Amino acid sequence: MSSKVHFFETVYGVVSQIPIGRVTSYGAIARYIGAPQSARMVGYAMNAAHNRPDVPAQRVVNRKGLLTGKHHFPGTHLMQQLLENEGHRIVDDQVQNFETVFWDPALELPPFEIEL
Repeated sequence: MSSKVHFFETVYGVVSQIPIGRVTSYGAIARYIGAPQSARMVGYAMNAAHNRPDVPAQRVVNRKGLLTGKHHFPGTHLMQQLLENEGHRIVDDQVQNFETVFWDPALELPPFEIEL
């Protein structure tokens, strides 16, 4: 398995654990998996997850709560609609009450162990 595929699958494993009604950031996932400089790679993984119904990619936003990945979802406002269906309020492409609904995998999940 290539390191890119392994990285993406690791990211998907974290994202699949984000509870309904919560969101996290690309950077929080990158820090949790021990790759703090790889927030952009987490974004690439989310972009590639469009055909993975087991990966709730809509729950991953940027560090300010902005829906920066929205153009990778089919349709005009699908990412926003999915988040609103989960109870979020979105204004100008930004999750409202971001600090309240933010889910930090480092606080919510057991310590990440790198597979060698």
